[in-house]
Amino acid sequence: MHVAQLNIARMVDGLSSPRLADFVTELGPVNRRAESAEGFVWRLVSSDGRPAAFEHRWDGDPLVLVNLSVWTSPRALVDFVIEDPGHASVLRRRRRWFQPAVEPMTVLWWIPDGHRPTLDEAAERLAHLRQFGPTAYAFRFRLPVPDPDPAQRSWWSSSA
Repeated sequence: MHVAQLNIARMVDGLSSPRLADFVTELGPVNRRAESAEGFVWRLVSSDGRPAAFEHRWDGDPLVLVNLSVWTSPRALVDFVIEDPGHASVLRRRRRWFQPAVEPMTVLWWIPDGHRPTLDEAAERLAHLRQFGPTAYAFRFRLPVPDPDPAQRSWWSSSA
């Protein structure tokens, strides 16, 4: 099993605005760092290979960015999000570029190895999390949800 993650964020302005210039500059390097991180499996990209933010929309809203990826484990994802210096630097500055969230904007869920989640699937998981809170079907970083096959590995394991 692998873990899929979706996070969405509503920008303070459009991607081409001067307010987002620093973020747009950081987007490519951060995505390349993710792709080379231990435990990274896949991420949604645009049809021309650029970050998904340049093509994929959430509910048709041009200000909502989409990040959909697959990792070998929640631990591998958390390690990248928190420990990677490039990502951590961008994360610390997120309030410059994004509006405060009023509801969950990130969701994780278990998927079979080889599965590539769709935006529709991700939307369903996020809606479930928002309606019911963390469950085995849709959960957050901070609440441990066991791997559906505990004989394979624990929730925090980074092995494939």
